[in-house]
Amino acid sequence: MGHAGAAAAAVRYLRPRSVEPLPRPELRCVRQDERAPVDPAEFRRVLGAFASGVTVITAPAPDGEGSPAGFACQSFASLSLEPPLVCFMVGRTSTTWPRIARAGVFCVNVLAAGQDELCRAFAVSGADKFAGVPYDPAPASGSPRLTGTAAWIDCTIHAVHTGGDHLIVVGRVTALDAQEGGEPLLFHRGRFGRLSP
Repeated sequence: MGHAGAAAAAVRYLRPRSVEPLPRPELRCVRQDERAPVDPAEFRRVLGAFASGVTVITAPAPDGEGSPAGFACQSFASLSLEPPLVCFMVGRTSTTWPRIARAGVFCVNVLAAGQDELCRAFAVSGADKFAGVPYDPAPASGSPRLTGTAAWIDCTIHAVHTGGDHLIVVGRVTALDAQEGGEPLLFHRGRFGRLSP
């Protein structure tokens, strides 16, 4: 299935269905007499100890109409060298993801140190995230390539998998580049930071 087929399948998956859901199976990883699953607040607290970079995932406007799509994304990783694949995770309730899925392509913008305000602008919902943001089209996909980032990775959608309340989006890399000596924006325990010398 090509990237357009994967994107179409993802959009179909996100549409509400009128089919009655099947009853949940009785199989359990944790028995009723065992302790409850991890508390979500505790899960966030502990996982916040893992420092990560910050990206903005962008896509061109579907069919060239309207504005481009984009959102701030901390859940990004490299996946494969042969073929070159990357992945990001997006909430299944995201209103931006269906637009990216319809485009079938995306650009990962790896934010540089000092771009925390840019990250905050792309983390809000419902606003014009590209207002006043300089960018040019990525060479293969035409997705917005934000100015001043530490790196950019241009991709086509390769596959989409479910992962709990998120989707795991796999992209096949078509072009990429990094700024020489570019210092990344870091995120740790709910705060932005940078590498110390």
